[in-house]
Amino acid sequence: MKRHVLAMVALAALGQGSAWAQGSAADGIAKYREMLQDGNPAELFEMKGEELWKQKRGPKNVSLEQCDLGKGPGVLKGAFVEMPRYFKDTGKVMDLETRLIHCMVTLQGFNEAELYKAAPSIGRGEGANLVAITTYVATQSKGMRFALPYNTAEEKTMYEVGKRLFFQRGGPHDFSCASCHGTDDGRIRLQDLPNLTKNPGDGIGFAAWPAYRVSNSQMWTMQKRLNDCYRQQRFPEPKFGSDATIALGVYMGVNAKGAESAVPTIKR
Repeated sequence: MKRHVLAMVALAALGQGSAWAQGSAADGIAKYREMLQDGNPAELFEMKGEELWKQKRGPKNVSLEQCDLGKGPGVLKGAFVEMPRYFKDTGKVMDLETRLIHCMVTLQGFNEAELYKAAPSIGRGEGANLVAITTYVATQSKGMRFALPYNTAEEKTMYEVGKRLFFQRGGPHDFSCASCHGTDDGRIRLQDLPNLTKNPGDGIGFAAWPAYRVSNSQMWTMQKRLNDCYRQQRFPEPKFGSDATIALGVYMGVNAKGAESAVPTIKR
């Protein structure tokens, strides 16, 4: 009987120790994230993006200041938190990055195929320029709430396609997006795994990109983030600006309605 009582006491103490350890870990992670916020290098990308937005470039030697991101030519505030969205002039649902490429082609005269080829190279050339411009434009909606239009048949179709892709399992590990982002309170090491099947909270999930990645000293946009998620699942990576990535953006963006945009953020 005494041994049984001692065992119960030991288990209780172990449980308390485990809870204490989890609490300590959570406190440590919170402090680590707080330290990361000081001097976010994303500000440098934002500054570069503003220069590129206003700079006359391309074969036509014009700026992007008349680019229509859904709120009217040149209007940036509030545009990011309503994308991806349907654009009548292209007949497509587009995210911020693909819309910016459209403006670089139609306004500045850049070659579309060459821009899409360069886009995945986020550290050099026009790929790096696109990252900077995306960061600048997205930052103009910081603090605003996500409210994707979700009115047209095209937007609703993309939402349904994105939902199916989010839950589609496959690859050598039989993973899906939902394997990591389909439940509450998930985490891998120091990184939270927000539940993206519902409103993920202010600035945690969809509302946190573009973000600066400390681990590789790079600025990542949503297109890069999604491609890397596919890589980690051991899926073939989608092409930049593919319908698959935009559909996933619509699904997560609609689910993020009301979440406050925190970009540009900083991640581990």
